[in-house]
Amino acid sequence: MIKTNKKKIEEFIRVDHAGERGAIKIYEGQLLALNTFIKNDELKKTIEEMKKHEKEHFEYFENEIKKRNIKPTKLLPLWDLLGIGLGFGTTILGKKAAMLCTASVEEVIQEHYADQIRQLEADEKKLKDKITKFRDDELDHKNIAYEEGATKEGPYSILDRVIKTTSKIAIRISEKI
Repeated sequence: MIKTNKKKIEEFIRVDHAGERGAIKIYEGQLLALNTFIKNDELKKTIEEMKKHEKEHFEYFENEIKKRNIKPTKLLPLWDLLGIGLGFGTTILGKKAAMLCTASVEEVIQEHYADQIRQLEADEKKLKDKITKFRDDELDHKNIAYEEGATKEGPYSILDRVIKTTSKIAIRISEKI
């Protein structure tokens, strides 16, 4: 049986752990804005529901980090601050921007998870199955975001590029550090 490279597995789990925690922080930032400045109970309910999925994903990777004795990325505190700021800032810009934030991040994560799924071998079936399930959840979040008004038209196209570029940079850094 072909085995998945141990170093590669550590990178996958480290970055997925950071990414799922980052998603929680983005939603926490969005909820902070919704609880203080912007009143939209429907949007708040949608975000709270998506946050529940991210917590489930994070808990799985948190357990894998511990079980496999993998060091989490050293940049978690920075990612926490940036995630909260991104969520808060996009929500202050309005519902379209908040939902675009979700859609843009989920599009990057969808590709990221698909790439991991292609690389995982049979010896990591449970991990592959979990990542596949989580990718499907992220696809649902992306679809919900577009249903709720996410758009890439006009100035939102710039926001989309900024969010996607910074997400990809955070992924590459978190794999290694």
